[in-house]
Amino acid sequence: MRLLIVGTLKGQLTTATKIAMDNGATVTHAEDHELAMRVLRGGKGADLLLVDVGLDIRDLVMRLEVEHIHVPIVACGITTDARAAVAAIHAGAKEYIPLPPEPELIAAILAAVANDARDLVYRDDAMARVIKLAQQIAGSEASVMITGESGTGKEVLARYVHSRSARAKRPFISINCAAIPEHLLESELFGHEKGAFTGAVARRIGKFEEATGGTLLLDEISEMDVRLQSKLLRAIQERVIDRVGGTRPVPVDIRIIATSNRNLADAVREGTFREDLLFRLNVVNLKIPPLRERPADILELAQHFAKKYADANGVPVRPISAEARRVLTVNRWQGNVRELENTMHRAVLMALGDEIGPDAILTPDGDRLDIAKTAPAVAHATLAAEQVTRALVGRTVADVERDLILETLKHCLGNRTHAANILGISIRTLRNKLNEYADVGVPIPPPNTTGEYPRMPMMG
Repeated sequence: MRLLIVGTLKGQLTTATKIAMDNGATVTHAEDHELAMRVLRGGKGADLLLVDVGLDIRDLVMRLEVEHIHVPIVACGITTDARAAVAAIHAGAKEYIPLPPEPELIAAILAAVANDARDLVYRDDAMARVIKLAQQIAGSEASVMITGESGTGKEVLARYVHSRSARAKRPFISINCAAIPEHLLESELFGHEKGAFTGAVARRIGKFEEATGGTLLLDEISEMDVRLQSKLLRAIQERVIDRVGGTRPVPVDIRIIATSNRNLADAVREGTFREDLLFRLNVVNLKIPPLRERPADILELAQHFAKKYADANGVPVRPISAEARRVLTVNRWQGNVRELENTMHRAVLMALGDEIGPDAILTPDGDRLDIAKTAPAVAHATLAAEQVTRALVGRTVADVERDLILETLKHCLGNRTHAANILGISIRTLRNKLNEYADVGVPIPPPNTTGEYPRMPMMG
């Protein structure tokens, strides 16, 4: 966990620094925005910025956006003025904490950012075999490919491998190849020199250099453009990278872990993924089974999430009733662990009495999970399908395809990655379609790259 503290609150920030270091964070200081940007460009990086509320937070947010640096901001200050806290949030800060800081609060924020609370929880033999293999290869320098459906926990497993490696005390840097536009991904990975392209206002160290000595996670690597794959292959083979606009190669020392929710062998046959790159990355394959294929994990994870969100929301930890356990175990969990986690979060908030009963196991729309997917819905499926088919008669395939893509994108709140997964197409195909529609004046939902699904509002 790398914390960059920005500001000059002297004694109070010194206290925050000590608390953060006691909780395992690596702390860097910068007195103002300019120094903070130099730190972030220079390769030290940060997982979180703790910023003095007296500084111009909106200006810092804009600087980060201009240079495509993605890092959350938490504002802090000795003032008790609520307006200052609200202004900081409106300016782009994720949270506001008062100073002097409480150790528990600092620890909670660091844990939330570092995902320390996302423990590796399993009981099923199918998952145990994957973990055993991960333990065997964690100490090596071999590249690792982690595959599995969305929501199965590929990044969690990647962090687990890193934590058991000889590089555990060095950086773990993650980059989502599907969430960053193709023309920016090269700069994000390899960095750039000042003036290399419009907007390159200063030298920027990329993720490869930032991860030197540690581990670089290339999340959803199957969505990377083939032209960039060749540069990635050279970086992995020769352990050197070329910054965009640079004149000399830069040596790097990293271990590569890559993830994909697609079959890369199919992508090779389709010509969208390089076979030689697949061989380089796929030295060891950790294939995570979908949750429906590891039933013993369902209740183990459900109980873990029930306690986690009870603690987070300050409510009593309730056991899961026998009927609720039955509902959980028979569900297919198409969204895997992510879907189960969200379901248990809702259950903790909605449960009444001494147990979490089936009435608290709900869909995002508020329907009981077992009732929403049973016979009444199936009884109307045929009629509904016929009505939909009749409505399509007379329309062109291109028109139907366009409406399906745009409606799916709206459902996903503009998140291209989620929409592509639902549609069963690559993110590249989706972007090409959207560009075609935009060229003829069709309104396109704006991008949402948070990686989050719509959340259920907090109750109370």
